[in-house]
Amino acid sequence: MNAIDRVKSRVESANPLPLVRSKVEANLPLPLLVRGAHAYNRALRTVYKGARQPKFVEKPIPDGATVPLADIDMSNPFLYRQGQWLSHFKRLRDESPVHYQKKGPFGPFWSVTRYDDILAMDKNHHLFSAEPYIIIGKPPAGLDVRMFIAMDPPKHDQQRNAVQSVVAPKNLKEFEALIRTRVQEVLDGLPVGEPFNWVDAVSKDLTARMLATLLDWPQEARSELTKIGDMGVGVPAVAGGDSDIDETFEDGVIYAGKLLELWNDKKARIEAGEAPGFDLLSLMLTDPSTKDMMDKPMELLGNLFLLIIGGNDTTRNSMSGGVYALNKYPEEFAKLKANPKLIPSAVSEIIRWQTPLAYMARRAKEDTVVGGKKIRKGDKLVMWYASANRDDRHFEEPDKLIIDRKNVRNHLAFGFGIHRCMGNRLAEMQLRILWEELLQRFEDIEVVEEPEIVQSTFVRGYSKLMVKLTKKQQV
Repeated sequence: MNAIDRVKSRVESANPLPLVRSKVEANLPLPLLVRGAHAYNRALRTVYKGARQPKFVEKPIPDGATVPLADIDMSNPFLYRQGQWLSHFKRLRDESPVHYQKKGPFGPFWSVTRYDDILAMDKNHHLFSAEPYIIIGKPPAGLDVRMFIAMDPPKHDQQRNAVQSVVAPKNLKEFEALIRTRVQEVLDGLPVGEPFNWVDAVSKDLTARMLATLLDWPQEARSELTKIGDMGVGVPAVAGGDSDIDETFEDGVIYAGKLLELWNDKKARIEAGEAPGFDLLSLMLTDPSTKDMMDKPMELLGNLFLLIIGGNDTTRNSMSGGVYALNKYPEEFAKLKANPKLIPSAVSEIIRWQTPLAYMARRAKEDTVVGGKKIRKGDKLVMWYASANRDDRHFEEPDKLIIDRKNVRNHLAFGFGIHRCMGNRLAEMQLRILWEELLQRFEDIEVVEEPEIVQSTFVRGYSKLMVKLTKKQQV
């Protein structure tokens, strides 16, 4: 170990934040904690360059077939934007399905790329830990908040169970009429015959409306939830995004204050005798395992960020991805218009084809073997769902959208096992209703230019998708 590495090791091992946080966070307001974390982060960046955010400069990425196997870098945040992720994943699935990447901006990790290997890992939470993070990088100092998706049992189960009932079948049934009304309202307000950005006008708006309902957030301020979601996954050190770390902290102070205000207001109303609702805050305040989470406010913040991000990216980017995919495969769009009964199957296929969240990361709890490769205790493994859902060992013609695919529900876009996305049924319902209402109103949804793709290793998303609608002729 050289001198620089020794200094780095001492700084990291002497990191006072966890100890300080455990003593003071129960007694300080959440916004003040975020502000303090920001000050700590700035100070650390000043004295220790290893704490600075990585900078990603986009360069042309060659086809995966032409790159030396050892040089393939699945952590490049521009792979999706440039469309090269398909060739790179195919190369790994065929030649090195469990691939070790020694160097890169996020440190060493194993890429697990085949469907069967990923499914086996997701089923085995006893051997593969979700702690401390489920992202390829790690949050910057001060933003390393805890959330249940990055916890192992029993704590994971306790916190997840506290909010799981928000998407119970009874609640989903009640949500359906509300979602349909909102979809109708949004679609009836769209321009016909002229280009507009589908992402802003439809995908973001509908997703934010649902998130506001789930959190009992003011509907007039619902765009803030979209911003929180984007902020959470846009930090460069987390997943190769392009957000500014100081702006992220500053916004974090504002939104932490709003979350605290909502929490305290909801708590006071329940204590005054008001019947709890079925929003996420009510559920957390009435569950024994989470009702006192304000004693660990940064953990509360982490879990609320998780629920916002989880409810934002999957649905929003599948809403846009479905429009784009059906334009790429017009024969499938024609099939869907001719037989709307295929909508539920089409929704599952759209989610498989899009795979809005590309991966989840795990740590090996002990020495093991994955795909014939020896994995050491503590190694980081990235389960690439985006690759599993394009594995021709499991899906026939996987790169093609086939809305009546026989094994369409076997995709891994929601993960599997104890960490499977708890809102998957709600996401599917929102997409189903959207396409039911779209097909009733419009003869065509034409993509008029190639979409703009977000910069990320984690989110397979769209920032812009220009479309033009043709109204359906009334018979």
